[in-house]
Amino acid sequence: MPELSRTHLVLIPSYNTGERLFSTVAAARAQWGPVWVVVDGSTDGTGERLTAQAEGDEGLRVWCLPENQGKGAAVMHGLRTALAEGYTHALTMDSDGQHPAELIPAFMQASAARPETMVLGRPVFDASAPLLRVRGRKVSNGWTQLETLFAGIGDSLYGFRVYPIADLLAVMEKQPWMRRFDFDTEAVVRLAWRGVKPVNIDAPVKYLSAEEGGVSHFRYGRDNVLLTWMHTRLMVEFVLRLPGLLVRRLLKRPPFQA
Repeated sequence: MPELSRTHLVLIPSYNTGERLFSTVAAARAQWGPVWVVVDGSTDGTGERLTAQAEGDEGLRVWCLPENQGKGAAVMHGLRTALAEGYTHALTMDSDGQHPAELIPAFMQASAARPETMVLGRPVFDASAPLLRVRGRKVSNGWTQLETLFAGIGDSLYGFRVYPIADLLAVMEKQPWMRRFDFDTEAVVRLAWRGVKPVNIDAPVKYLSAEEGGVSHFRYGRDNVLLTWMHTRLMVEFVLRLPGLLVRRLLKRPPFQA
């Protein structure tokens, strides 16, 4: 197993992912330590099983939340503990096997080289990607570019990325949003407003079929409504921030604190 880092950890939120969770965690642990998993109110028994597994692995820690609170809330739970224990950066990845665990070391190295940045995965899709979701992603990315004055965010939705923990917690704790599927996009927008620059790295993404053990909790109607509401909020706030953002862009000063 890899030597345990004292600054960078892998943080995996999980909700009813089934057996795929265990292969995802195993792949992450083969590449990095520590790996933390926040089981977000799962009812499939994975939390109890993974907790038992962690007893024999000092590089694996598991939290089981009593009720489902959403991806962002699960990540926030892990971030608060990580900051309290002295960690500075967290790489988030999904528990469903879509993200490339083999690239964890490269992303961590990029973060260590430029710790003031957020290291963002830029997805490379294969034939398994649903066309509707790929097209919808382009729309969300277009709004994100506008909301950040084209700050260089390669992709707003891909959750395989390394965050500076203190900065991310600072923006999350100042407002009630970013607790569910809106987390990934709003996080990069608000971090960009805060002055955290993006570093983009290409990374493959694979949509697993049900036969392969793939599990998706994305709902087109519900989650697209959530994203629409999120971008509406962000655009209103962007307009209010725009004069200050433009002045700071012209003067090359850091943007407003989020």
